[in-house]
Amino acid sequence: MTAHNALKAVSLTHVRYQRGDRLGLFLAWVSLVPVFISLGGFVSHFIFRRELQSMFFALGLVVSQFINELIKKSVQQARPETCALLEMCDSHGWPSSHSQYMFFFAVYFTLLTCKGIGGIWNVRTKWAALFLPWSLAVLTMYSRVYLGYHTVAQVFAGASLGIFLGGVWFWLVNSKLFCYFPLIEESAFGRFFYVKDTSHISDVLKFEYDNARAARKNMAARKAMATKSS
Repeated sequence: MTAHNALKAVSLTHVRYQRGDRLGLFLAWVSLVPVFISLGGFVSHFIFRRELQSMFFALGLVVSQFINELIKKSVQQARPETCALLEMCDSHGWPSSHSQYMFFFAVYFTLLTCKGIGGIWNVRTKWAALFLPWSLAVLTMYSRVYLGYHTVAQVFAGASLGIFLGGVWFWLVNSKLFCYFPLIEESAFGRFFYVKDTSHISDVLKFEYDNARAARKNMAARKAMATKSS
């Protein structure tokens, strides 16, 4: 293969660590958390839930990563010298996209939870639920430095930008775009994909539980009536 046809890895999943380094192995998996959230979280959530809040949450993360790429191409700051070992010197490092993704996620998730939107957390479990995304965000930021993909300045830049964009996007969605949610629900797109908004329901789990029980009881009652009439 000639030099100008050299292969290039997909940087999102291309994570290397030193052989025998158990902490490095753990942090390499931590670096893949954004992939797990995107594919395992938002994709499965859309398939099974079709919630507008989650759809705009995911859209915000896409917009954030698009902004990250624009900044990287504009600034063109190199990665640390270890990029040669990681085969990542052909991409730019400022700001860190992984850090930006995770801190955007942590901020938006925190604001959703504290505002009670979706109603899936009560007061007793709310603060425990917030511990996980912030822990993963900090670990992801640390992993990118430990594994040699970014400098400290690059991950802090990504974290800062993620926090800022997460807060701005939450304000935009829930202050300016929220009034259009009913229109989206009633649109051809919303009706075809069964898109819904449950952010106005104080306790979604209890609401769905009560409705599922009521539907089952009504079905059983209809069957009983049909049996008697026959």
